[in-house]
Formats: sequence, structure tokens, C-alpha cells
Amino acid sequence: MTPADLDTLDRKGPHASDELPKLLKALAIDEKALWRTQPLLLRDMARVCTLCQNKPQCDRDLDDGTSPEHYEQYCLNASTIQVLERKTS
Repeated sequence: MTPADLDTLDRKGPHASDELPKLLKALAIDEKALWRTQPLLLRDMARVCTLCQNKPQCDRDLDDGTSPEHYEQYCLNASTIQVLERKTS
């Protein structure tokens, strides 16, 4: 990660990836287990979430409870989440 990347992440603020834990919960993915088994992956997912431009759609879906049906259409972490879902099935 470059210094410019770090600067961009820092400017987004401490709550810039708050959607990620909510999405994981909506998808019944155990965030605590991920922290224990794959902390670097979860940190990378948080970075991707922080930089996401689709937060308004994500927030609406989280509020409406429709994230499981729609996140794959816009979430930059969708492919990673799909792999996680396959591993837990």
C-alpha cells in the first residue's frame, strides 16, 4: 500500500467501513471467527469497503434488510464473500 493509499484511507475516517460487519451479519458470516482465522483477509475487506463508492445503496439495503439479495450487484467484496460462504456451507 502506498502512502497516498494510506492518506486516502485516513481521510475517510474511522467509520468508513462500518457497513462490512453489518453485511457479514446479514449474510450469517461470523466476523469473530474471521478475525481468528483470517485477520489479513478481513482487514483487506475493510479497506475495500472503506474505498467503496456504493455506500448509499449498501446502507439502504442494510436498513431495508435486503442486502443478501442485492449486495452482489454492487459490493466490491462480493467475490470474497461468495468464497467465504462456500467455505462455511
